[in-house]
Amino acid sequence: MTYLKKKILILSCLFCLLSIQVSAQLNLIPYPNNIKVHDATLELKKLKVSYDAGLKNEFETLQKLMSTLNINVEESKHANIELLLVENKYKDLGNEGYNLEINTNKIEVSAAKPAGIFYALQTLMQLQTISKKGKLLIPCVSIEDNPAFKWRAFMLDESRHFKGKQVVFDMLDQMAKLKMNIFHWHLTDDQGWRIEIKKYPLLTEVGSIRNNTQINGVKSDKRTGEPHSGFYTQEEIKEVIAYAQTKHITIIPEIEMPGHASAAIAAYPWLGTLDEPIEVPGTFGILPNIYNVTNDRVYTFIEDVLQEVINLFPSKIVHIGGDEVKFGQWKNDKDISDYMAKNNLNTFSDVQISFTNKVSNFIESKGYRMMGWNDILGENLHQWREGEEKEENNQKLAESAIVHFWKGSRELMLSAINKGHEVVNSTHSYTYLDYDFNSISLDKAYGFNPIPEGIDTALEKNVIGLGCQMWSEWIPKVSDLYRQVFPRIAAYAEVGWTKNENKNFIRFQQNLETVKANWENSPYFIQGSSNPDYVDVVFNVNMNDSPYFKDIQGGREFLTLAGTFTNSHSGAKEHWHANGVTLTDYDYDGIYTGHRLLPKNSTVQFILLKSPEGSWDNHIKIPADSSCENLSSDKNYKVNIKEDHLKIDFTAGKCLN
Repeated sequence: MTYLKKKILILSCLFCLLSIQVSAQLNLIPYPNNIKVHDATLELKKLKVSYDAGLKNEFETLQKLMSTLNINVEESKHANIELLLVENKYKDLGNEGYNLEINTNKIEVSAAKPAGIFYALQTLMQLQTISKKGKLLIPCVSIEDNPAFKWRAFMLDESRHFKGKQVVFDMLDQMAKLKMNIFHWHLTDDQGWRIEIKKYPLLTEVGSIRNNTQINGVKSDKRTGEPHSGFYTQEEIKEVIAYAQTKHITIIPEIEMPGHASAAIAAYPWLGTLDEPIEVPGTFGILPNIYNVTNDRVYTFIEDVLQEVINLFPSKIVHIGGDEVKFGQWKNDKDISDYMAKNNLNTFSDVQISFTNKVSNFIESKGYRMMGWNDILGENLHQWREGEEKEENNQKLAESAIVHFWKGSRELMLSAINKGHEVVNSTHSYTYLDYDFNSISLDKAYGFNPIPEGIDTALEKNVIGLGCQMWSEWIPKVSDLYRQVFPRIAAYAEVGWTKNENKNFIRFQQNLETVKANWENSPYFIQGSSNPDYVDVVFNVNMNDSPYFKDIQGGREFLTLAGTFTNSHSGAKEHWHANGVTLTDYDYDGIYTGHRLLPKNSTVQFILLKSPEGSWDNHIKIPADSSCENLSSDKNYKVNIKEDHLKIDFTAGKCLN
């Protein structure tokens, strides 16, 4: 290599390092897709703003944001910040993209639509710092940015535990700062109906109140002993929608049907297939109560409810759930059998698809679209339905339906896409915020790619985005909500906005420092941190046919793995019984799963325990067969942890696979 080539190489490396150092100072989440950093800083004492017609909301947003920094913002013809709508930028920037130009004289924000201006202001707020003299300091940059996906959602389940509008306002604030644009509001389920429907007042008078609440797991017999209630009036919902609109967030209501309908059936028993009085359940899991889809009165009820929902929500999309429908009550009902014969329906899945298509037709007649979990496609996604249906489905879901994919194989998602459906990817093992940080760590959340492998490039546009879901069965308090949501919601925000090739997890971790001030009472880096010397190990324990299964299934015992491991944060040796691998039966199929970060190239020993409420003192060890090769001298399981991600499968009382 010549001297000149060496010098060029060295200068190139120095330039790259300098670029990395400069970029690292821009702690932005989500990270822009196209950014240039200039070697200068803009200093301002106050902001003088000129803005185009139609941007008053964005001007007022800027005023509110800067007021938290004690920076005065005023309208002026002699502006140092311009907010510009430029319609001919739509081709490049779409509805939500923006240009942000900052030099030593002024700030220019331009976009084709107001949403783009709003998002540019969120970027501006993350760029700024305040000097000791109270001046606004902003690095000079050139940013052209638009999102990777048009659907960037956070879902809050308020049926299981009602939180109230102030919590919703707070979450909308945090979503806006992260450029998330869809608030998916799960308002009805078995355990509570949370939206006022004027034509059916018992939905809230009866359906919003349960007398008790299950704790310690879906099979536990323990209860709180206290009632739980709450619902939103239509005026409150209008207030929330109006607030969200100022932040360019669309609210998608979810009204569950035909299953997860116990609260509605408790209010109006004639809605149910059994037509019998029930109470609003205080237990969780997959319950059997289901609408009677042969009854015209039920369809009238559904259309009346949906009409009031449509009148409230300008979202143009209504989510109807459709997941986890147990067909037992239909299976034993003569009216359903006659209905199937009359309408040439081969399977109970066909009955659900036929029902769903009727609902979809009604929703479309109002100028809206229907969305539902991918169960509405008629595929069998659940262990508990194996062998339930022998014949092939003969019904097809309306092509206009948006499929919300949460469970199933990659092939099932590809099948939905190939059928022409738009898909929101919310694969539960990557996006369910009720799963603990061992199951979905921060780096696993960040590594999620909504686009499935193997998809035809031309069909990628059918994957319109992702959602992260906060199911609330086990989060009774607001602090529980925040513990689960933060900081992972920031990871999902960047997945939704920053193109996959522009993502960088190390940079993302550093940039979390910018937003953590917004997250009081929330954990940072304590859970879910990435460590290159550790590997994520998945444990799958099959408890079926085990003599120890009964007490665990009944919720009286906890199932954990215990041993000794090295803490991935401090490097200290700790015992798993102090912070064990909690095993959870997510699919109710007797297979319990847990995750743990463990040191690479190490040997780990562990035992399988069941214990009352996780008590170490009263635990019972579930021993392995003494003939197993992978046991230590004291008969603990013994595994070598390698460089790659590891999955450990075994049946309770048997050897490791």
